[in-house]
Amino acid sequence: MMLTTIAPPATGRPRVPLAPVLSRASFVSGGLPQPPSVLDAGAVRLVTSGRIAIALALREMGIRAGDSVLVPAYHSMSMVAPVLACGARPQFYKVGADAAIDLADVASKLDASVKAIMVTSYFGFPQPLAAVRAFCDRHGIALLEDCAHAFFGRHGGRSLGSWGDYAIASSMKFFPIYEGGALVSARHALTTPAPHSAGLGFEAKAALNALENSFSWRRLPLVHAALWLPLRVKALVWRLVKRGGAPALTPSSSDSSYEFDPRWLDKRSSFFSRQVLGHASHGRIVVRRRANYTELANALGSLPGCRPLHAQLPEGTCPWLFPLLVDDPEPLVQRLLAAGVPMTRFAETLWPGVDASVCANSVHLSRHVLGFPCHQELQPDEMAWLIDAIDKAVCT
Repeated sequence: MMLTTIAPPATGRPRVPLAPVLSRASFVSGGLPQPPSVLDAGAVRLVTSGRIAIALALREMGIRAGDSVLVPAYHSMSMVAPVLACGARPQFYKVGADAAIDLADVASKLDASVKAIMVTSYFGFPQPLAAVRAFCDRHGIALLEDCAHAFFGRHGGRSLGSWGDYAIASSMKFFPIYEGGALVSARHALTTPAPHSAGLGFEAKAALNALENSFSWRRLPLVHAALWLPLRVKALVWRLVKRGGAPALTPSSSDSSYEFDPRWLDKRSSFFSRQVLGHASHGRIVVRRRANYTELANALGSLPGCRPLHAQLPEGTCPWLFPLLVDDPEPLVQRLLAAGVPMTRFAETLWPGVDASVCANSVHLSRHVLGFPCHQELQPDEMAWLIDAIDKAVCT
């Protein structure tokens, strides 16, 4: 899961959501074609988070105590916890200055204990997956394709998620939902039993939290008015449940935690999230994200002391965020926070022991890349405010 840094906007400024929020526009396709997604790659299990999907993929691979899994040194800590949960040892490999996998470093780490490698398409930009696939086949190791940042997209004529022995995705990064992830395999039948619901409390909270988030960003006003009384009752019940020390109704992954809770391994994504996943306009998601990314790149790409992490947005790529590489991040971050600009610093905290001696590029990226929202639910006034606020913060 991502680490988010959000400061409340000042009174009177447009509020800019970091992640997608539910709106009527979420379901308006406008005749746009259905783009390729991870769900097209093969057999699918819809679960509550990407990290749960990682754990299930490792189980499908037969990873056990004594095995090693190669993990990128540029990572969210939530990617590491599932490796440890199955008793395996994570080994961290280097990435390049643009976060591309360093296959030479990967090769130097191969030994008899290495059974699998996790490869992440950061911010939605595909890794050189054909070369990685060939490398894995040559050395007899399994490929876990991490599409947590890349739910949609095509690479080398194939949908993302189809290159790995298994692939995982984080649907809540791309859809206006409170929880959601996916395990996919294009190469193997999934032996993981079909997951089941976590119960009525979970189902209700997943739906109501997604709706409340939408209302907080001034979407769906008529629905908000109709649900005013039920939401007040829900808030009271939730307070009583928490006061009684009852277990959490939804996974901690929905609240930007790094924790891994094995109790969610056999739980499926909520009915509400699955309905949004199936009925939201996938074409609109891709078109709007690409358009917003391009607008941000054109407006911010030439600002002093910063540049996009990727110079171009390749055809078929659907970005998670707009990653801006900045020379002097800390003063800028403070100015952005003061202005109420939402941002994500992916991998801001690396796993203990992963430092510049392990991979200098990973440390640099974790400090110098700021991710700004480019999702499909940003409205024109929000985009204009976001660009203006970033411009002012950079040029101050």
